[in-house]
Amino acid sequence: MGAAGSVCALLLLLGTGTATGTGPGAPRVVLSLLARNAQHSLPHCLGALERLDYPAGSIALWCATDHNSDNTTAILQEWLGAVGKDYHSVAWKVQEEPSSYPDELGPKHWSEKRYENLMRLKQEALTYAREQQADYILFVDTDSILTNNQTLKFLMAQNKSVVAPMLDSQTFYSNFWCGITPQGYYRRTADYFPTKNRQQVGCFSVPMVYATFLIDLRKEETSQLAFYPPHPNYTWAFDDIIVFAYSCQAAGAEVYVCNQQRFGYINVPVKAHQTLEDERANFVHLTLEAMVDGPPMQRSRHISILPKPLTKMGFDEIFLINLVRRPDRRQRMLESLQEQEISPRVVDAVDGSTLNSSDIKVLGVDLLPGYYDPFSGRTLTKGEVGCFLSHYNIWKEIVSRGLERSVVFEDDVRFEAAFPARLRRLMEELEGAQRDWDLIYLGRKQVNAEDEAPVEGVRNLVVAGYSYWTLAYAISRRGAQKLLAAEPLSKMLPVDEFLPIMYDKHPNEDYKQHFSPRDLLVFSAHPLLVYPTHYAGDSNWLSDTETSTIWDDDTKKTDWAGSQKTLRDSRGSAGHLRSTVRDEL
Repeated sequence: MGAAGSVCALLLLLGTGTATGTGPGAPRVVLSLLARNAQHSLPHCLGALERLDYPAGSIALWCATDHNSDNTTAILQEWLGAVGKDYHSVAWKVQEEPSSYPDELGPKHWSEKRYENLMRLKQEALTYAREQQADYILFVDTDSILTNNQTLKFLMAQNKSVVAPMLDSQTFYSNFWCGITPQGYYRRTADYFPTKNRQQVGCFSVPMVYATFLIDLRKEETSQLAFYPPHPNYTWAFDDIIVFAYSCQAAGAEVYVCNQQRFGYINVPVKAHQTLEDERANFVHLTLEAMVDGPPMQRSRHISILPKPLTKMGFDEIFLINLVRRPDRRQRMLESLQEQEISPRVVDAVDGSTLNSSDIKVLGVDLLPGYYDPFSGRTLTKGEVGCFLSHYNIWKEIVSRGLERSVVFEDDVRFEAAFPARLRRLMEELEGAQRDWDLIYLGRKQVNAEDEAPVEGVRNLVVAGYSYWTLAYAISRRGAQKLLAAEPLSKMLPVDEFLPIMYDKHPNEDYKQHFSPRDLLVFSAHPLLVYPTHYAGDSNWLSDTETSTIWDDDTKKTDWAGSQKTLRDSRGSAGHLRSTVRDEL
């Protein structure tokens, strides 16, 4: 470690291999974990490692942490104190001071001294594994979460010199390159996206893997692999992953990435000028995506986590609509909101499937004359009646409680990154611009392709045109009053058709004649802050409004066939995958 070595401490604890399943037949593995400023992801990373289906007594842990300005060291110490006895041995290296490198511009800046220290640490781990006569070394970055507990066994079974599990992210970023130039730079190839999207499945030879990968130390060609110092002929960038890629090339060790299974996740790195808070927000978004797409991440049960303080983001109330018979959706939304430090009030939705004709009449519900679904030609469904009543009841509560500003969520919401911060900023700018508003779509389906007028003085806000969906919106007390004053129950149509009528953007003039005035002030976040978790036709898609029965005839069943409301945006909207972060780098 050079001059820094004098302030580093190395503690080696030899365990007894008490984990169940330990036996002479299990190959010996060194698991290398390097952590710096990883407080946001470390509990999930460690939770995944402790759940690996492999005898812990055959695993030696090699952990190092340095230059932290957060709680990384304490988290690692607590975890090692709890689980260390189960592993064959624990090598633990810590350097707390200083908290930054002298040549770095910030905690996310990769300076030359930081690269060198990382390469030295990885080399120490590799040397340690060889000295321990380990069969394998598994390198794991703290932003890699191995949710598949069979990952280690799977990688071993591939019988490759160097092999990585392909990790998923919020974008097209992953932990491998498919191409590299003669100068050591990234080269885009035709193979990357088919591999990343699993359009081609298997183990593929690639020039580089990083973040999480396994080296088979029993193979002759891996005996020459090194992180530091770089190969004598090395002229590429001073970067640990590129140095290692060159080392593999020089040693004739083939490198592979495998995508046959979903192995876990990798957080999209932030740029050099960004902050630890930006990285934390990215990771929160990754955990939210994992909750939707599965499998979800789980924190280590051996780490003490203080409960997050929950807020209402400056609003008077946050409503979450959920059917009691959909507890899975309720749980996912509550966990998603808690991850974002948002405190909701859960409102039991009106279950349209339980309403009979007498119930509907007692509620004063009647169909808007002449209403038919614009795509399927069917009339209103019981599911749509229940959905409308659920929102209507919230509007009544807003008025009765005198809530000036509220947010309404349905339970099938997928959040964009940094959702709370972006919503707060939007509302602050709207207040600063002194613009009146009644309702703001946070998520919707824009029906018409025309550009919508931006709101002067407020970034990322447009005047809403004809829109579908009510999955998330902000609403003012005055907006709720206007919606209630229209007396919509006696002339009901789907709630996402009613709203455009009330701001006079619905194309059907006959429908609009039943409602006056139509002066609701409606805007939309642009780009949107939430999207649906799934769309019609997706394997996990489910709609209680589309898959239902006709509102006054239980014998006539309906489904999404013929309706385009719940289809993915036909104009090719990126949905939750934003265009600014689609690149694989």
